[in-house]
Amino acid sequence: MGTDTDPSDTDYVTGLASEEDESLLEADFKQIAYRDVKDIIRQYHPVCVALQETFLKSCHTTKIRRYGCVRKDTEGSSVSGGVLIFTSLDVSSSALPLHTSLQAVAVRIHSTSLITVCCLYLPPNAVTHQQDLNNLVDQLPAPFVILGDFNGHSTPWGSVNMNPRGRQIEQVLSDHCLCLLNHEEPMYFHEPIRSFHTLDLAIYSPSLFPNLNLPVEKDLYDSDHFPVILSHDSDTRGKTFPPTYSYSRADWAHFTQLAVIPDAMVKTESVDTAVQEVTNVFIATADLSIPKVSSNSFQRYKHWWNTDCQTAYKNQRKLWGIFRRYPTTENLLPFKKAKANARRVRRQSQRQSWIRYVSSLTSSTSSKQLWKKVKTANGIYRDISFPILQTSNSVFSSPVEIANILGETF
Repeated sequence: MGTDTDPSDTDYVTGLASEEDESLLEADFKQIAYRDVKDIIRQYHPVCVALQETFLKSCHTTKIRRYGCVRKDTEGSSVSGGVLIFTSLDVSSSALPLHTSLQAVAVRIHSTSLITVCCLYLPPNAVTHQQDLNNLVDQLPAPFVILGDFNGHSTPWGSVNMNPRGRQIEQVLSDHCLCLLNHEEPMYFHEPIRSFHTLDLAIYSPSLFPNLNLPVEKDLYDSDHFPVILSHDSDTRGKTFPPTYSYSRADWAHFTQLAVIPDAMVKTESVDTAVQEVTNVFIATADLSIPKVSSNSFQRYKHWWNTDCQTAYKNQRKLWGIFRRYPTTENLLPFKKAKANARRVRRQSQRQSWIRYVSSLTSSTSSKQLWKKVKTANGIYRDISFPILQTSNSVFSSPVEIANILGETF
């Protein structure tokens, strides 16, 4: 909450570099979408995030702290579509190359086990061949999950009618013996006629069937699609860290008094035994003389978020709930006004926060603090990830397996 903020918490650093000839409306839309993605990440701390219709060009950059990015853009005079997967750098993962003309990207990621995640977007008016869908499925190592906007209608996932795309999806499910995780809960809001539809699907390997859930967010954010949260039964919401020692409050005199290492302890025949006994003494002594900081849920707070933002957001959510239950024009107009007001309040708070942030630079600011703030404002930081290791015989994905293989190698 202080001045030296994390780049991922500064929403005035969008991470999307716009060309000079882009309209202000397009640049503003990208900033809003980027902010919403970061809000969802703060709330759920997902292992990966799959996005469709990103509308990005190759000149655009996408950066979120502690997340890597794999994406496929569509180039041309009128950019449309595009897919992207953010993967958490806290777990091992690697990009999976795909040979397909479809808008699709895939990664292999170790969550509770090694799983392939594919993000797919099928434009509503584009011709999609059945063979292209089959070839894509054949390239995905099992078990896998395909997440995406399929723009297909069929009764198994809640549509009242069926279109040719829906029949294609049903054929893929049948040909490859795949499962559909969707229930009949709508995931898309068509504002012109104020109707709800299910266009976003989660298709997965049968071996994952007992463990996956697919709750749908109730908030649209600034999109026309509801965020879909794919969760595993063994997952726990939020990320926690083990308790750590608070060295600034340590009683070093007491530590020195207790940390006694007699000669007999290190003069054993086995080096491993001696190391283990000395380690046990240090850990037991530290537990008695150094306080621990209890583990809390991992959460990055937005320093610009204040009571005005909270009040405006609550009013927006309240009016959206009314409109969602009773989608009439009389309920739509108050919701849109509340949504615009909440956005205005957030922008004003972000602007004031940025002014305070820049004003904190004075003549007494050290060079170290100055460069730290410059790098923060520009979103410059180092992220370290560890990929999935693949040998000629097998694949190692869990952190313990990777550590052991590296240890044996060195």
